[in-house]
Amino acid sequence: MRIEAMWIPAVAAALVALWASPTSAAELRVKSTLDQRPRKVIVGTTMQAFWVEYPGLEKRLEQLSGLIDRLAEESGKKFGRGLDLAILPEMAVTGELSGDVVGHSLPFEGPMRDTFVRKAREHHCYIVVPTYLLDDKEKKVCSNAAILIGRTGKLVGIYRKVHLAVQTGSDALEDGTTPGKQAPVFNCDFGKLGIQICFDIEFDDGWAELARQGAELVAWPTQSPQTARPAFRAMQNRYYIVSSTWRNNASFFEPTGRIFAQIRDPEHVLVEQFDLSYAILPWSSTLQHGKALQKKYGDKVGFRYYEDEDRGMFWSNDPRVTIGEMIRSLGLNEQAEELRRIRKLYDKAGVPEYQH
Repeated sequence: MRIEAMWIPAVAAALVALWASPTSAAELRVKSTLDQRPRKVIVGTTMQAFWVEYPGLEKRLEQLSGLIDRLAEESGKKFGRGLDLAILPEMAVTGELSGDVVGHSLPFEGPMRDTFVRKAREHHCYIVVPTYLLDDKEKKVCSNAAILIGRTGKLVGIYRKVHLAVQTGSDALEDGTTPGKQAPVFNCDFGKLGIQICFDIEFDDGWAELARQGAELVAWPTQSPQTARPAFRAMQNRYYIVSSTWRNNASFFEPTGRIFAQIRDPEHVLVEQFDLSYAILPWSSTLQHGKALQKKYGDKVGFRYYEDEDRGMFWSNDPRVTIGEMIRSLGLNEQAEELRRIRKLYDKAGVPEYQH
């Protein structure tokens, strides 16, 4: 329970709210985007199971093309413009492989490349294409990969899954798949994109490395429909995460750790717009759960405020004014900035944790 401001000074009430809310180290070190102009991005994701008998490459590519078409159509209906990014589920092209994984993996060149280059150009969007990728047939090397295609059909880059799944009682990494070695961040025209795949969710290093490189959005193609761990990763590292799954749900996670959009069965596609230039604000009597900004700026400001978390996400809908300018006009600071200020006070007061 928060101590009410009427019982203690307003400043102390704000300190209590900040202290009580979980805040990651990333919130203190990741560069804020609140002083950047609005950057709306439209992302489409999918929930589609691939445990069915493999229909052959041609039919599978037709199926995936249809999913991308549906995402593009939904984007036009919902937001009046096309997609920026489409994300398909883990292993979407090949399905789940076992046994001779190398023998059933596919090269990028050929029908796979031709199909997604065409779709990227048709819808003028980036596409994350997950597949078992044949890296070297002679050396029998394959990877569980996510291939990023750009708007013009150019290959932007490939993320190869680092943390491969291991079956209970087995020592094989996904039946002989070769693990990746890096977690790259890709510079897209809308912002910085990272990718992780399924079992990567269990390990800190890839997610932390993406944050270190400045990722603003992470695509997470996966079989697993987890929500607690990706929510934690999003809050811990201060970026958006979008899951594309086989079952149960596909979800959009914001840097507060909250899910702000989600589909469940029988739905299969989900399209959402969000802003990569935002501020995370803690509770304060001045903010009034966001109503103070809304009163001053009307629909020029957008936000989702969570009373049960004592914080909210805020963004500008005015290309001429940043969300930073808006919040400072009310004498407010972003949560990370407030925490930096408060830590200095703790250090000055002799709080042991902050003595160096």
